Amino acid sequence: MQIAYEGALEIRQLDGRRILSGRFPYNALATVSDRGRRRKETFASGAFDFAIDDPERRIDLLVGHDFGKPLASRQSGTLTLESSAEGVSFEARLPDDPPSWVVDAERAVDAGLMTGISPGFRVPPRNVVPDAETILPEPGNPLVDIRQINHAVLREFSIVTAPAYLDAAVELRADDFDPGVILGAETLWL
Repeated sequence: MQIAYEGALEIRQLDGRRILSGRFPYNALATVSDRGRRRKETFASGAFDFAIDDPERRIDLLVGHDFGKPLASRQSGTLTLESSAEGVSFEARLPDDPPSWVVDAERAVDAGLMTGISPGFRVPPRNVVPDAETILPEPGNPLVDIRQINHAVLREFSIVTAPAYLDAAVELRADDFDPGVILGAETLWL
């Protein structure tokens, strides 16, 4: 049995295990707010490769950016990640005897209530990675900037309710400097 919503999340049974899989696209635009100014944001192909290519780096799959609600982790062997030119795909083996938040997340995905994927990341400082991000004016609209993130340190992916990328069901929420910055109603720990 396969259940999919907006092409981003799927829960299926495989050899008696529940598998949650998803995909975060590169090179797609999202409209975000930055200190009241309208801004668009995109991730270049391979933006998360630094963390994904390091097998010792901890990367988690969470519910709503809450480290108290983990679904899977690479360190426990329950999360696999694969980066391609198109984006990052993941598969998470959900626990056999799941805690309540895992059951709730599965039900929310099954009901189509949680359909988005949001990365928790930070952008390295310019003195470490000079080309980590590029700010460009939007073609034909000089009042809107496009922040292209070329290199980011991925900490986690989260299952969320309101994707900023409606066509790809992906939500981008991050400020690259302060790990406790409040964006909208969420606090990200990067």
